Amino acid sequence: MFVFSKLVWIFGQPLSLAFLFILLTFIAALLRWRATVIVSSLLSVLILFVSLYTTAGAYVVQGLEERFPRAAADPADLKCMIVLGGATQNEVTTARGGYEFDSAGDRLVEALRLSQKYPQARIVISGGDGSIGGTYEGDAVISERFFTALGIPKDRMVADTTSRTTFENAVNTKELLEQNGLSNCLLITSGFHMPRSMGIFRKQGIDVVPWPVDYRSTGKETPGLDFTQPSRNAQLLATGLREWVGLVGYYAVGRTSALYPGQ
Repeated sequence: MFVFSKLVWIFGQPLSLAFLFILLTFIAALLRWRATVIVSSLLSVLILFVSLYTTAGAYVVQGLEERFPRAAADPADLKCMIVLGGATQNEVTTARGGYEFDSAGDRLVEALRLSQKYPQARIVISGGDGSIGGTYEGDAVISERFFTALGIPKDRMVADTTSRTTFENAVNTKELLEQNGLSNCLLITSGFHMPRSMGIFRKQGIDVVPWPVDYRSTGKETPGLDFTQPSRNAQLLATGLREWVGLVGYYAVGRTSALYPGQ
């Protein structure tokens, strides 16, 4: 299932689909399949235009981010927080050492802020190596090194170093919470990732408080054209569609509590 899901997304994301339709156009032209040439070329152009030059991606991501709004204030007390993996560049860090963040680095920054404000709180770091090859340092290993370097004692951390997916995050975390007598933790992850994460944790019977970070939209996005930032538009659309593929797929196999979990 893990490898299959990875391959589905490699070939199913918008730019990959556009490439496949362009390839089909070329093959169809060689075989003189005129109707196929027209349809596949139009589809590739449409996918590229929507991905690069519209706000579709930002609008989709915004919808995901609005499902679990940010809390108005910090909690009165905090015993534990769960930080989901996906915030580090595993390939780069494995090669160069240290702790290199990716665009979801806010997850670790927020966990660090809260750990300093609530020195009694435990930090559950969830995330192994999610690559197909499994040859890199995982998020939990890198995150633990980051927190330790900034003065957080190791005995405050509980690490899940083997999970590769959000589903495995929840399954492994449930066991770690039971072993350490922890409950009602904050769940820290990106806003767009929170609906799927909450659905999976609820399905596992884990009581958590959603704590979204790493927002990618302004909260005021509307459908329309945008010729100013094509690479960002394409990335946002890929991010939003990937989450929806995950929501539908996980719901289909019974891993989430609802198709589109909300507050």
